[in-house]
Amino acid sequence: MAGKRDYGQFCGLAAGLNIIGERWTLLLVRELLVSALRFTELLENLPGIGPNLLAERLRTLAEHGLVEQLPVAGDGRAKQYRLTDRGQQLRGPVLGLARWGMQFLSADDRDGGEIRAEWGIIAVQAMVDTGRVPELDETYEFRVGDETFGVIVAAGDVRFVPGPAGAARVVVSSDPDTFIQIGAGMVSPFDALAAGQIKLEGPADAIRRCTRLLGLT
Repeated sequence: MAGKRDYGQFCGLAAGLNIIGERWTLLLVRELLVSALRFTELLENLPGIGPNLLAERLRTLAEHGLVEQLPVAGDGRAKQYRLTDRGQQLRGPVLGLARWGMQFLSADDRDGGEIRAEWGIIAVQAMVDTGRVPELDETYEFRVGDETFGVIVAAGDVRFVPGPAGAARVVVSSDPDTFIQIGAGMVSPFDALAAGQIKLEGPADAIRRCTRLLGLT
């Protein structure tokens, strides 16, 4: 850690913060939890970070084995960044922090802040209540703005996959703003349904399991 900020403490939390505690780093991880992205895409999704700082943050994450570079299919010169297995271990802590942080969102944040479909995806994933995982194995598809991802329940576990979910029992469609507002408790899911802001398709019993998994019942 020569030349870098170090808490100098023999503590797991301090050691973790030595790597991910700098400004922008967890937001960078948030973007890569949704999908692998090119450098230019990360710059676009993180307005204000600047190319030099982004390169530095990526370099730090790569040095610690959290991020890797991969070629882009069909473009021999382009590279994209992806979380490694070690980087994916941050999903639980990041989603937990996002879930905790949503209680502090306000109308001012909504009116003055940027909203992206990817952040709606993170909001949905953060809403998953691991204590309410259905006993049945089934798949739910979420269409958040122009982004789609699947929630797969299997053997009592939940995992998230990018893109359309094949043979989904339930399809949930909405805009990212609505999902974030629901997660923040700014609007109830029932009011959102009544206003047509969210749409649920599928058998009633599967919809009940899906909404219960999200803590909405």
